[in-house]
Amino acid sequence: HLRQNPHAPTTKPPRTYDKNPTTYDKKLSTVVVISLESLIFYEVGKENLHYYLDIGLTILKIGEEALVNLENFSLKGDKKKTLRYTYNKLTKEEYEMKIIKKEDIEPYLDELERISDIWLKTKNVREKSFSLGNFTKEYMRNFDTAVIIKDNEIYAFANLFYSGDKNEISIDLMRYDADKAPNGIMDFLFMKIMEHGKENEFKYFNLGMAPLSRIEDKNTGLVNLWNKAGIFIYKHGNHFYNFDGLKKFKNKFDPEWKPKYVAFYGNPLKIVSNTVSLISGGMKGFFKK
Repeated sequence: HLRQNPHAPTTKPPRTYDKNPTTYDKKLSTVVVISLESLIFYEVGKENLHYYLDIGLTILKIGEEALVNLENFSLKGDKKKTLRYTYNKLTKEEYEMKIIKKEDIEPYLDELERISDIWLKTKNVREKSFSLGNFTKEYMRNFDTAVIIKDNEIYAFANLFYSGDKNEISIDLMRYDADKAPNGIMDFLFMKIMEHGKENEFKYFNLGMAPLSRIEDKNTGLVNLWNKAGIFIYKHGNHFYNFDGLKKFKNKFDPEWKPKYVAFYGNPLKIVSNTVSLISGGMKGFFKK
């Protein structure tokens, strides 16, 4: 059905509408398309594209999503040598992960905010929005939070999303204290969250999107125009957004990459600019990282 995501917290706008409907009503679809100037479904999976095509929406690829199969994940083998070294080193140095339940988060919020502010300043970035969370105490109260601690001091954190059917565990905000955290702290945090997910019988750890990844220049018309723009931004836009580095970081965990799309109705230029604005907090936000 065309509906908002019921699991989205009230403090953050839902990612738009339900990305993977299982049924739809043709009459409802017609009313929606006629009555709205524009409509967009964000991060649509390939397996559900036919639903959106059936109601006359246009499809554009926006990147790929990384999923780690937790049942098969391990640190064995040459490919995981660097990760294994980081895991063993920080474990030996007595860093550990703690899961803070959302009902217990209040005493930690000032410290998490301090770490978040340091991270933003060090990275020279501004808060995003819509498909990415931004740090507020009100927002953080909605989630369990994984923290890396040593001697009762927090060095890194990430808030956790759980799917209701235990299919996925994922993260949103992920930040560390750049003034004192050891090298590899985020790799360590990810590995510990994967351990936690596996122990609690989650199937996948969702590493999130690699925007504009594997967009190919082989189509015609609007799709070709979008793909050419996406390829150009991916290759030359690292000053504003580290597209290639983000995918390389996620690749070290050997994920399965699944294509993601937007399905939309309306003016294509407005759709693209509105999507960028929602994610970055305005067009100016994109060009300011």
